[in-house]
Parts: sequence; structure tokens; C-alpha cells
Amino acid sequence: MSMTPDEFLDALLSLPRLYGGSVSPDSKWAAWMWLGTSAAMDVYVAPTDGSSAPIQLTDTNENTVFVSWVPGSEAVIVAHDEGGNERLQLFQVNLVQPRVLHPLTEPSPNYYIRGGQIHPNGKWLVYGANVDPESKQEIEPSIVYRHDLTTDERKPLARPKKGGWYSPRLNSSGTHILYNRKDRHPSGYQLWLVDIEGENDREIVNVGDTAKVYGAWFPDGKRILINAESETHNKIGVWNLDDGVLRWLIDDPKRNIEQAYVPFGSEQVVILEVQQARLQASLLNVETGEETQLPEIPGNLKPIAPLGAGAWVGQYFSSTHITDLVRFSLLDFQPESFVSLTRVKERTGLSDNDLAAAEDFRWKSVDGLEIQGWLYKPKGKAKGTIVYVHGGPTHHSSDALDDQIQFFVSQGFNVLDPNYRGSTGFGLAFREAIKVEGWGGKEQEDIRAGIEALIAAGIAEKGKVGITGTSYGGYSSWHAITHFAPDVVAASAPICGMTDLVVDYDTTRPDLRPYSEEMMGGRPDQVPQRYHERSPINFVSNIKGRLLIVQGLRDPNVTPENVRMVKKALDQAGIEHQLLTFDNEGHGIDRPENLKVLYTRLAEFFSEAFAEAQG
Repeated sequence: MSMTPDEFLDALLSLPRLYGGSVSPDSKWAAWMWLGTSAAMDVYVAPTDGSSAPIQLTDTNENTVFVSWVPGSEAVIVAHDEGGNERLQLFQVNLVQPRVLHPLTEPSPNYYIRGGQIHPNGKWLVYGANVDPESKQEIEPSIVYRHDLTTDERKPLARPKKGGWYSPRLNSSGTHILYNRKDRHPSGYQLWLVDIEGENDREIVNVGDTAKVYGAWFPDGKRILINAESETHNKIGVWNLDDGVLRWLIDDPKRNIEQAYVPFGSEQVVILEVQQARLQASLLNVETGEETQLPEIPGNLKPIAPLGAGAWVGQYFSSTHITDLVRFSLLDFQPESFVSLTRVKERTGLSDNDLAAAEDFRWKSVDGLEIQGWLYKPKGKAKGTIVYVHGGPTHHSSDALDDQIQFFVSQGFNVLDPNYRGSTGFGLAFREAIKVEGWGGKEQEDIRAGIEALIAAGIAEKGKVGITGTSYGGYSSWHAITHFAPDVVAASAPICGMTDLVVDYDTTRPDLRPYSEEMMGGRPDQVPQRYHERSPINFVSNIKGRLLIVQGLRDPNVTPENVRMVKKALDQAGIEHQLLTFDNEGHGIDRPENLKVLYTRLAEFFSEAFAEAQG
């Protein structure tokens, strides 16, 4: 029996959306986060042998995220904030005491925590926090701290000069901490190392002031896996703690390696390569240099950690397959043999046949650059087309299940999910191309060209195209409604999107400002004209189509000040608009009860806009 639209939406919103995936150091447990199983995101664990059902470790009214395993594998470190304000408090949850959160750090801090690992001695907690140790006031740089859980003393171990998006990583023996700095240039990351006493803090790998290098510990705690940018690609190497020698393992311009790590229980490096937004995984033997590529299968499989005898835990997903943690064998590598550790199918009445498949869609942008996106089509005649723009912009959309897209399709809309320039998944040059002009440049023309390609192909109709997205997708939605003619975009629903890039820079989290500098080529005082030209607030008088503004009122990333300022400008210009806010959401809307309101409102909004165009 087919479901009604309301029943299908309820089924989608109750569908557990899986995030993360980590295997304990002893390989006996897998942990992940589920959103949709309760009022907020919670942390779950399950035995990696698949012998029993998942255990819900947390149950709170706030989103709770997995942070790390304790060294003995008997507990996890988790974090949650208040209503999405991202000011995290860390807790320990013991596997034998699920749903009991033991606080490790203070509630509602006036700073932002990054990471969090328990030292092997069980007494120290290592994390990054943008708080000054003397004044206790919030600052831009994230200092590396060693927090004594017995005395509550917080000792600063390393003090970067600039802010940056990184988490300190403690080695398995507890002697050293690996972290990143971007003191030299907003576009660069250098790799630094400090010991557990805060001495011998030093830079160990630098591939250029404007280039990025990342490091991950080997399980032995003595070697570091290096993932570094070159001029055209990322290369992989190993740095030795004993002698400081760096040895390169992979340096191939034809490859687009985006992630690499060595899980506990393995000497093999997991290489995650993304080609044309599709994941390709391989295993690299560090000593011999032999690399084994996993066979291609329907969907995407990300290996997480080995279990012995050829068995692994991995994350498996596609647009028509619910994201899952599975146990698989390298000796019998086929989806039919995968064992679900989450048992997610027991929690939903949806089947793969109820979901729309992602189709690969290509077009040429204004300068001839090929752009890829995912096209979703309803079963019958489409009532219009919605462009769903991913955030980041340093991110990409893959062939994965998205409940918002699936709901739009069920409501009779085509959906285009474009991977514009600046996206990952298409090589370093493609990702860096957005910096040539900065936000609001050619990447927005990539999106416009995709709409025009759909119209030319007879898939979309003029006047019946809308656009939405969260964060940078929200910014792109603002750009489209202020720059594209109504016959290109007739309706826009920006969600937590930047409106005034100067206001956004001044009011966002201090540790996020360097990212704006990297993308825009400087601070607002250094390139004021660019910030002005790329701020949609300065072009609201151009708006001809319908506008629905969506905002989480606790958003610390793209703050509500963006909405306050643009609403003032819209009112002054006499531009009609609608406003939908959520007082218990932060950067993005994700609580199931709020999503039901949002998705229903969005479908009505676009339906009305397209019906108006038809009339």
C-alpha cells in the first residue's frame, strides 16, 4: 500500500540519519550518531561482530556528538551544546552505564572547544579552546590545553597566533600532540608538534605558506601519516617521530586523494580518493608500497577499521540506500554480504524502491569549465525544479540519501544538486578555483549555467525554478534571487545564509574568520570593494521573485544579525518576503519536529511560486 504525502514525510523524518562512524581501539565496538531516532542527535554503539542490537548511549534534548574513544575502549567522549550555539560541553559516557553523562568541562562556556581526548593516564583531557588562560576571555586562536580532571587545572601547551579549524590529536602513548597552525597565511595550514608537558613546540611539516598539510597518527604513536597539498594535487607521506625524516609514498597528479588515515589494528593506510564526486577507497601497505583498490560496487563504501581475518567495518551509502555502518569482508566484497551493525532497516518502513536515484548531470559553465551535479526526478510530470545548493563551499554532494531532496521529489519537483567550482571531489585546481574571484564569483555562474542547461534540455521550465540551501547554499540562494532574472530563478528560500559579508565576518565565531579571509582574499578592511560587491544585501532592490528567509536563532556561524540587517534593507526597498525562524536551532535546521515544519513550508512556498508563474 502506497503512503500518503504526510505518511511519507513522517517516514523520512523518522529515518535514522547516520553521521560519523568510529571503531574502538580494541576493535570490539562501533560508534556513530543518529538524528531522527529521538528529539535530537544521539550517540549509539554496537558490537562489531553484529551479535546484538545497538545501544543508545545518550538521550538528551540537545544534539550530542561523538568526539573520541577513551584509550581502554570502555567509554566514549561526547559533546553537546544548547540549541545549536556550538559552545560545547564535554562528557564521558561509559558503555556499561548508557545515558549517564559524566561532565568533564564546564557547561555553557564562553568559548568554543575543538576535539577532546583522554590521556592514557586517565587524568588528563586534551583539547583546543579559544579562551585566554589568564583573562578567561574568548580569543580568536584555539590554544591547545591539557585539562587535569582531578584538580580542574587547565594548562596551555601550545599557543597559535591565528584562529583555524583544527582539533589537536594525542598519540596512543600520550607523549605528543599533533595540531595545525595557519599563522603564516589564511589559506595555509602547517603541521606542528608539542609534547604533553608543553615543551618543544615546533613546526614539523610545511609545504608552503598558502598550502595545507594535515597529519594523522599511526597506532604506534611514533609515526605520522602526512596528507599535503602540492601545486596540483595532494600527496601522501610518513613522518617519523624518532628521526624527523619525511618519506613520500604517493605523489601522483592524476589522483585526487582527499583523506588518509591508519586505523587501530592495521598497518595499512586507508586512502580515500574522490573522482567526479564518487568515492574510491584503497589500502596501502606502507612498507612495500603495494596498494590494493577496493572493487567498484553500487553505492559508496568508506572503510573505517579492520577486525581481523579480512573483515572490516565501513560506512555504506547511496541515494537509494540508507547510510549504514556495515561489517564486510575483503574476501567476499559484495553488498549482499554486508552485515548491518546498526540494524537500521528494523527502524523504518521505507525501502530502497521508495527513494529517488541520483542521476549524473553535466553542463558547461560560462567559461567552458565542466560542472557536475546530481539530478533527481519525480515519477510523474514535474511541477517545477528546485536547485538544492550544498554548503561549505569546501564540500561536495555525493550519491547519498538526503531526506530534504527525497521529500521535494515526492512532492513532484525535479531537484538539481550542483557541485560548483570550489567543491571538493574534483581535484585541487577545481576546489581552489573559487578563490580566483572569491565568493559570489564564477561559482554562482556555474549554478546559473546548470539551470539554463536544464531548461535547454526540456527538464526545467522558465519561471518554474526555485533555489534553496543551508549556509553557503543559503548564500547562493540569496545571490540567485538578487542577481538572476525571474525566468532563471523565480523563488528563493535561503537557510542560514550570509547576506552582508562584512556583518558575517564581524559576528561569526572568531575562529572561523580566517576562512572568510581565505575565500575572499583578505579581511573586509583589506578588500572592502569585494566584500561590498559580493554581499547580496546590497542588491535586494533587484529582487523580482518570491523570497522565504529561514534562520536558526542560535546560529553562531551565520548569525541572526545577517537576517536583521537584510530584513531592514528589504523593508526599506519595499520588497515582499516571508520569514521562518526557529528559536532552538543553530547553524542549520535539524530537529525532526522543526524539519516537518520547514519541509512542508518549503514545498508550499515553491508550489505557490510555480503556480503563480503558470498563471
